[in-house]
Amino acid sequence: MVGNVLALGFTVVFARKLGQEGYGSLSALISTYIILMVPGSALQTTVARDVSAQFAAGDPHAGAGVRRWLGWLTLVTLVATVVSVAARDQLAAAIGVDDLEWAAAATVPSGCLWLIVAVQRGALQGFQRYRAVSVSWIAEQVARFVFAFALVGPADVTGAFVGTPLALAAVAVALLVPLGRLLPDLEPEREHTLGALFVRAGVPVAALALVAWMQDGNVILVKHVASDADAGSYAAAAVAAKAIMWIAVGLGLFLVPEAARRARLRQRADGVLASTLGLIALVGVPMVLLFAVAGQPLIEIAFGSKFAGGAEPLPWLGVAFTMLACTYLAVQYHLALHRWRFVAVLVVAAIVQPIVVTAVGPDLVEIAVGLTAVNSVLALVMVVLAFRVATHPETVEPDPVESGDPVGTPETLA
Repeated sequence: MVGNVLALGFTVVFARKLGQEGYGSLSALISTYIILMVPGSALQTTVARDVSAQFAAGDPHAGAGVRRWLGWLTLVTLVATVVSVAARDQLAAAIGVDDLEWAAAATVPSGCLWLIVAVQRGALQGFQRYRAVSVSWIAEQVARFVFAFALVGPADVTGAFVGTPLALAAVAVALLVPLGRLLPDLEPEREHTLGALFVRAGVPVAALALVAWMQDGNVILVKHVASDADAGSYAAAAVAAKAIMWIAVGLGLFLVPEAARRARLRQRADGVLASTLGLIALVGVPMVLLFAVAGQPLIEIAFGSKFAGGAEPLPWLGVAFTMLACTYLAVQYHLALHRWRFVAVLVVAAIVQPIVVTAVGPDLVEIAVGLTAVNSVLALVMVVLAFRVATHPETVEPDPVESGDPVGTPETLA
């Protein structure tokens, strides 16, 4: 949560420092990087789930394969950097920052570095080293500020963005120390290849990509149905309402390994889901009330008086994103228990959302109400399905793409 608050601070500071045009370019670069983050986030969930189950079972080889994965990902990062530099003009054109080709060249390596850090954090989660993960998250944002401020003078937008990959590289090096003490020295077997890891991450990638669309797709849709001024006000309100999602992400870092661990130990795993959902409610209810009572001054203080129009839909958006936060935690719980059928529900919601927003029209409040309705139904279905999922390992299903996963098969657990 602290790390995400610092990330928001980065957005506010550099929006003022670079000006409207400069920040527009920086936003395009950051948006590209955020898209590239989805596979890394899925890998983190997958590694945390697998290592946690192995560690809970007392497996002396828990985390076998992590060293090899990091080695291959480092090689991939180096190759991607060379290719990105060579194709920097094409990347800049695709992102829409033609005059910032070196900044564009840093986007793909940033995504690769995020993969490395995600695997490291996932392994640390699995070993229950939550403090190390937390410190690394905060350190990443602090380092991002430091590097960006050091480079923004001579390079402006490019310097501000290059602070991101430099911060990720610094964190990746730092995490090698605590992680190295935990990983086994055993040479990985065939099932521990990087390709096998990506196969196991297939369902998490799909699920988290759909959640990302549910979170950010509405802003893109509003841009098409509303005026530029209203779209800007809606975007500001959406940023404020998404604060609850920061909390959900933080809770998810605890939920996945804990649910996998409890299932592996033949303990009920739904208690940890109930606790995290309770925390979301504990924060979400007063947040929505605050938006209803003081939405306009909040928007004006954070974004300026030009965005005051976002105050009207803000309470509804607060409810909508609180419901989406519950959906996110339910998704992480399903992934921790190797479930995959729930993805169909996310697909339906991802299709319904643009239909609803388009049908409602340009009125921001009506759009927010429609989004609240979609997210509420989605959250209800996902949470009900989550609590109906078997929480003991002998009935936990492996992903359909996995074969002989030691976490999910009753034969290996008998």
